[in-house]
Amino acid sequence: MLDDADRRLLRYWQLEPSLTMAELAERAGMTHGKAARRVTRMQEDGIVLGVSAIIDWAALGYAVEVSLRITLEKTQGNAFDAFMAQARKVPEVIEMQTFLGRVDLRLSIIAKDMAHYQQIYRERILTLPHIADIEALMHVARIKSEEVLPL
Repeated sequence: MLDDADRRLLRYWQLEPSLTMAELAERAGMTHGKAARRVTRMQEDGIVLGVSAIIDWAALGYAVEVSLRITLEKTQGNAFDAFMAQARKVPEVIEMQTFLGRVDLRLSIIAKDMAHYQQIYRERILTLPHIADIEALMHVARIKSEEVLPL
């Protein structure tokens, strides 16, 4: 269970993950050792899964993002597993989500341009197993993208 000190550490850390442990401890109002022990415990408990870099894909030349809503043909018991195993191998798939309901999965795909997207779609997506239906949604603008929790 998290106490106020843990939540304070997480609040500061998620707002600025590049802080050193000493800086994080100072902002949270505790000693370096105490902060380090608490962070280590939260990592070991699976509360903190890691620290990552956020890359601006557009700055690297990826101008197109498409969300594919996929319904699988589920006549075979391993349809989900087989599909996901193959979809994970497509480097341009940056996110996969599963759902309950008419749509089974959503894939987010990035591409350099529409021609590149069409190539990915034809050569890599349409060859994935067990697809019954695909609906493509072209990404226009990201209004909010935040994983910061209200602690």
